[in-house]
Amino acid sequence: MTKLFYRFTPDMFLICIALAGLGFLLPNIYIWLVARGRQSAMEKALPDALDLMVVCVESGLGLDMTFKRVGDEIRPIDSNLSDEFHLTNLEIRAGRPRDESFKDLSVRTGLSEVHNLMTILVQTSRFGTSVAKALRVHADAMRVKRRQIAEEKAAKSTVKLIFPLIFFIFPAIFVVLVGPAAIQIATVLFPVLGGGK
Repeated sequence: MTKLFYRFTPDMFLICIALAGLGFLLPNIYIWLVARGRQSAMEKALPDALDLMVVCVESGLGLDMTFKRVGDEIRPIDSNLSDEFHLTNLEIRAGRPRDESFKDLSVRTGLSEVHNLMTILVQTSRFGTSVAKALRVHADAMRVKRRQIAEEKAAKSTVKLIFPLIFFIFPAIFVVLVGPAAIQIATVLFPVLGGGK
């Protein structure tokens, strides 16, 4: 035990450098993974939240109450997006300008879809256009984009299936189909090996 403290060998130096590197990199990697998981969960819940926003705005709710209502309703699907909507609603109720609250929401989430949605909301409030029509058009565009992403993933899946087929399924099929024939050939052609006639 005393050698560990008094002798500093090159191996120990390399181990210390490796551990320091791990200690430096692992927290950043962990935070990046958590943030990416949070963003992907919000990205999946956003089209449903947008549809709820369209329904709320078309039924006559104001934009502030729409954010509160959608935040309440979307909580079972994704609590992160619900918290972001609630926080934006609280900022607006506290007196912060709507444009700044919407910009902060897009910065906090880090999603381009949320940024596009907040830009649309800012522009409709600035130019006085219909929020319901803008939200409906944006919801339709997001639905089309979601369908296109699903079709793209489905098209890529056939290419991704090639390697499991080649390495795992084809050898098993080959053994099942060729195995009995190989045993018959071995027993007929090589009587010593197969113990045949």
